[in-house]
Amino acid sequence: MSKTEEIKTLFNEYVMPTYSPKLVLEKGRGTKVWDTDGKVYLDFTAGISVNNVGHCHPRVVDAIQRQAADLMHVSNHHYTENQARLAWRLSRLSLDGKVFFCNSGAEANEGLIKLARLWGHESEKFEVISMTGSFHGRTLATLAATGQEKVQEGFEPMPEGFYPADFNDLDCVRAMITDNTVAVLVEAIQGEGGVVPAEEAFFKGIRELCDEHNLLMLCDEVQCGMGRTGSWFGYQAYGVTPDAISVAKALGSGYPIGAVVAGPKLADVFSPGKHASTFGGNPLACAAGLATLDVIEDEDLVAKASRSGAKFQAALEELVGRYEHVSGVRGRGLMLGLVLDQDAVEVTDCLRDMGLLTLPTAGNVIRLLPPLNVKDGELEEAIEMIDEALEIWHDDLNAAAEAVAEAAGTLAEALVEDTAEGGGESDEAIEEEAEEAVGVTDED
Repeated sequence: MSKTEEIKTLFNEYVMPTYSPKLVLEKGRGTKVWDTDGKVYLDFTAGISVNNVGHCHPRVVDAIQRQAADLMHVSNHHYTENQARLAWRLSRLSLDGKVFFCNSGAEANEGLIKLARLWGHESEKFEVISMTGSFHGRTLATLAATGQEKVQEGFEPMPEGFYPADFNDLDCVRAMITDNTVAVLVEAIQGEGGVVPAEEAFFKGIRELCDEHNLLMLCDEVQCGMGRTGSWFGYQAYGVTPDAISVAKALGSGYPIGAVVAGPKLADVFSPGKHASTFGGNPLACAAGLATLDVIEDEDLVAKASRSGAKFQAALEELVGRYEHVSGVRGRGLMLGLVLDQDAVEVTDCLRDMGLLTLPTAGNVIRLLPPLNVKDGELEEAIEMIDEALEIWHDDLNAAAEAVAEAAGTLAEALVEDTAEGGGESDEAIEEEAEEAVGVTDED
């Protein structure tokens, strides 16, 4: 048994099947990863927007190694330097307030929700308006806030107090505000929802509604933060200041860390005993976070994400004009989605086989999240593979359509005699039989 087969067998026997992995990866450097058979891939998933500075950046690795030799963990009953310095830097980059540290994006969004409820408790405000198509995590509260019924199925009843409004529909948000509403939770770009940016009028309108009704504006920056969209945080592209944000994923370059960053209005709402996290903000996690910020700042990766993203988007838009089943490109910076008019899995599978890792999302969108320090040559290499994969995909679609047409013609000829006798079938019935004959399903 090969090493790859051994790992897959062990994994499938002992790891709960919450994912459907295909590759066995064992090494990563920069934009590339290697599997156990030695094949190299361009990773344009960045661990789902985690490895914004690339895999195993030397400065991050060095910071983790040095910190691990000194102090990995103490409880939050003690001060530690790294936590204080990371909180200061995150606050300086965003809301000029205070920070609560945790371990993941879901925990950060739980923290946002708890912070909002505590702030509104005396006035009996607790309801949160979220958005359709949103994604905020897999805990019960964040699942309830997520505006996608498919991820909630089987976990009902959902915790109360969460109401999804239509994304990019300000009138819908306005109509859902009640006396019990405490906050509006929104992403600047919905990653899991299909790489859909908030419209400027909508985003600014939420801030105005919150000010008008004394509500909190909460921004989930878990996926679109840390320079991904060409600004440090997605909300900054709109000239709007939320009351608090959640951060995670890329903050630790792969080492688990999350954070709630609150502006002055909410900075002192939490008090001792109101919220906590055993591992949140430990010295090792914060060392990874500090090194990650250093790399992003010193290598000017926020501006680079904007420049590289513009080039990449322009190249992708050329493919839109070339292929009839590619309907558009959307996103900002290096958080881009190539929109198809059919399911994207066949194309992403083809890209994986070619050596480019991408993510299907929202059914028909290819999500592209390369590291922010991706080289121009690597973007060009990715475009070449995407072009080739789309050509193969279109050839397959055209071949299937021709097979259906040919089968339909054959069936029509065979039914001519029956038609003459009054027992003919409709064109729709003939087409259905033809599709069945060549193995085409509704999903195709």
